[in-house]
Amino acid sequence: MKLDYATQSRFTDPGAFVPWVAAIDPDPAALREAAAGLVFHFWGNGDISEHGFAAQRRAEIDLRYAADIFARLHELNPAPLDAERAPTERVVGCCRDFTLLFVAMARQHGIPARSRTGFATYLMPGLATDHTIAEIWDTEQGRWRLMDPQFAPGYQDPTDGTPLDLLDIPRDRFLVGADAWAACRGGAADPARFVVSPDQPAPFLRGWPYLLHNLVLDLAALNKHEMILWDLWGPLDTSAEVDARTITEMDALSELLRDPATEIDSIRAAFETGALRVPALIHTATPPAGVPRPITLR
Repeated sequence: MKLDYATQSRFTDPGAFVPWVAAIDPDPAALREAAAGLVFHFWGNGDISEHGFAAQRRAEIDLRYAADIFARLHELNPAPLDAERAPTERVVGCCRDFTLLFVAMARQHGIPARSRTGFATYLMPGLATDHTIAEIWDTEQGRWRLMDPQFAPGYQDPTDGTPLDLLDIPRDRFLVGADAWAACRGGAADPARFVVSPDQPAPFLRGWPYLLHNLVLDLAALNKHEMILWDLWGPLDTSAEVDARTITEMDALSELLRDPATEIDSIRAAFETGALRVPALIHTATPPAGVPRPITLR
């Protein structure tokens, strides 16, 4: 299971930029810190135009493949990837992109790494916010360890003001898709607290529709399909409700993914069967309009 995640996917493959990626310090902490300086969040710091970006650069949020993101970064500044960059020398993106680049760099150095999509409770007080972070295999401890590639060292949890260990995020501070679904289904958590952002009022961006969304995206990530967060396929759409049949199916999927005895073959089978597999033609709903448009994956 671990060795599989040490090789690139079609989404994380750096392509022509392998030498650039290979030149960076392979220490996971160094890779995490480098990734934090490669992306400028498209809404986390307000309007990007207020930070020197041309408005049209917002389109970079739809860059899907690591090779294309590395190409854009190289165009903006060909310095080593771990060199300090001005904000406008970073690619415009979101948490998924920080993580995609970290995973690409880790895998290039043979480190088993994968993206995990779920909800963080350390971003906005009182909320579990849509987020994607990384997970690496810790050989010494024999476990998968969550790491957040988005923030600079010294990030303080706004819920209690204490520094957050970005190299080992506690499982109760970041709930992967299956854990978030199970917590809400079991009554341990309120689905109303699970949102993309409190200022995004669309019903499908909060509660059960988005719990479903992140559960399916996390299954895809576990199968090395590191999707853009606003991608849609199979049961994922812009509906405000989740039907009873889908809820039952997601209960079974959540149970499967949460069972520590589950083997990689079972995770692959859950992905390969039915509508959960990522097809060649998907739809994506780029914010803020969120109008789905067709995309053919390469």
